[in-house]
Amino acid sequence: MKYIGAHFNISNGFNGLVNDALEFGANSFALFTKPSLQWNAKIITEDVGSSFINECQKHFFPKEAILPHASYMINMGNPDETKSRNAQIAFTSELKRCKQLGLSMLNFHPGSYLTSSLDEAIKQIGRLVKESMDQVESVIPVYEMMAGQGTNIGFELEQMRDLIAESDDKCGICIDTCHVFAAGYDIRTEEGWNDFMDKFDEIIGHKHLMGIHLNDSMTDLGSKKDRHENLGFGKIRIGVFKALIKDKRTDNIPLILETPDASKWKEEIKMLKSFQ
Repeated sequence: MKYIGAHFNISNGFNGLVNDALEFGANSFALFTKPSLQWNAKIITEDVGSSFINECQKHFFPKEAILPHASYMINMGNPDETKSRNAQIAFTSELKRCKQLGLSMLNFHPGSYLTSSLDEAIKQIGRLVKESMDQVESVIPVYEMMAGQGTNIGFELEQMRDLIAESDDKCGICIDTCHVFAAGYDIRTEEGWNDFMDKFDEIIGHKHLMGIHLNDSMTDLGSKKDRHENLGFGKIRIGVFKALIKDKRTDNIPLILETPDASKWKEEIKMLKSFQ
């Protein structure tokens, strides 16, 4: 099964996400459970959580097809102990929100090491993530691969491997096609995609792949810049997306559009489905 969808807005409520997915021809979707650039969040009541769970079941959206995304503000790699601890508290809160909605994963950016060292930050992030997992065991944290801007962590497969190892090998990985291309992995062809996935399997292990963000890139290979583009309009082009959809290793995980022009999502989802 290929779960193909997009990151929809929750402005119409959680149940509105299901309606949006159906309207766009998607059988998968992503969401923020709270505003992505705010610390405060509206409480998810038992009624709201139950209604969303029922709506997903009614329209055949299993939890493995839904990939919620944590706030962009969370940075558990911050060398300031108070700030990193507050970030961890916020992360734990988001895991709990996912649990209330009957979801099983939470995608998040690993963070930045700022003025500390990369190794120290990886150990700190892994430790704090593990503490959060101990509090909310039913939701799996899913580290997202990054483009490599500034001191952002997670733009190399080896860094992702080390983050998982520090979290007792219990976390997942979300690949972002724009990010890995900008980080320097040439995935523009079927051969390039398969080579990258072979490295992923060797360094990290396929069992940890729990989602993919589908984005073309405005910037060139190795630019280290996170600039999404609609499919076929950037530097990656269409080849990788054909290869990705045909690849059995991407079965049964959310394949989520985050391209900037949402008016093209219905067309992009239809195109991706045609590659099967």
